[in-house]
Amino acid sequence: MKNSSIQGDSLTGSFLISTPQMPDPRFEEHVIYICAHNSEGAMGVAVNQPHPLFTLPEILQGAGMEIPDMELPPVYIGGPVEMESAFILFSSNYETEHKLEISETVSLTRETRVLEDISRGRGPDNYLFILGYTGWGPGQLENELVANGWLNVPGDDSIIFSLEDSMKWKAAAMQFGIDITTFEDVIGYA
Repeated sequence: MKNSSIQGDSLTGSFLISTPQMPDPRFEEHVIYICAHNSEGAMGVAVNQPHPLFTLPEILQGAGMEIPDMELPPVYIGGPVEMESAFILFSSNYETEHKLEISETVSLTRETRVLEDISRGRGPDNYLFILGYTGWGPGQLENELVANGWLNVPGDDSIIFSLEDSMKWKAAAMQFGIDITTFEDVIGYA
């Protein structure tokens, strides 16, 4: 399901796909889902960067929660900011009181009850457990877009929740006919 909630100048609900010209190596082949964007800056989470050291069963066990009898998704590195902070990006068919509605179909929360529901097998149908986030101050993201470090396209729930992580970077761009691996030959501005 495509997520076409981009309104006005806000990039909320869209993907930022790092281009081969990305000057910051920490974001090589990243797909960032923008959760909030306004005059005060922007905040997003990487949706294709599994954490090499942590697993969700380990996190649940460390929090004293049950480990459900089902396959759990990996833990993701959302970005370099506040790596000790945990977020759950989830399909909005699951209801919780404290959430940031990103689109009609995707929300973000830090509410512990959601993790407890996941541990009991009653959580959202689709979710990513994410440590850290990516943030930009006022005007910073817009400047990076002009410098062609990022390609901006509408977000797509199926890429976030259903695709293998290794395929997300290329697929996010390819949905618009863009081969991101040869993006240096195509220059555009946001």
